[in-house]
Amino acid sequence: MVRRKINGYSRKHRGNSVPSIYRNADRCSRQCGFTLLEVLIALIILSIGLLGLAGLQTTSLKYNHDAQLRSQASLLAYDMADRMRANRSEARNGAYDTSHDDDPECDRNFTPSGPLANADVDDWLNRIACALPKGNGSVSVSGDFGTVRVRWDDSRGEDEPREFLSTVRL
Repeated sequence: MVRRKINGYSRKHRGNSVPSIYRNADRCSRQCGFTLLEVLIALIILSIGLLGLAGLQTTSLKYNHDAQLRSQASLLAYDMADRMRANRSEARNGAYDTSHDDDPECDRNFTPSGPLANADVDDWLNRIACALPKGNGSVSVSGDFGTVRVRWDDSRGEDEPREFLSTVRL
């Protein structure tokens, strides 16, 4: 064994002419920066994954909102069906028949008045206008069957307005 002094300290090494501290320095000079490159690649992969998650969240929110509006339309259609069943004789005479002529305005302080069928239709159209964007509804009765349509525009200018159609027996 040979004793050598390195940086003022005496070290033992086995016949190698270059101490291990210098061999490690030589290896480092060949691999220097490789770990940094691995970290940068990992960060790029992670950021692409996070962008994908953000896109997934945005799509999920859009479809959730659409499902909520579709549920509102369903509830409003069944509400009108129940009103017609409660006033069956007037419904069969066509008192509940309406169409999609114009877009009603939402009036939060609306108080229905007049005959029961007219008050039901006016209240129902106001509820649609308040619950759905550009919401409107129509009712047509033929014999013992009524068709209730609820329309709304959730397309943000991209698609045709949505429609929920329900045919009920009076």
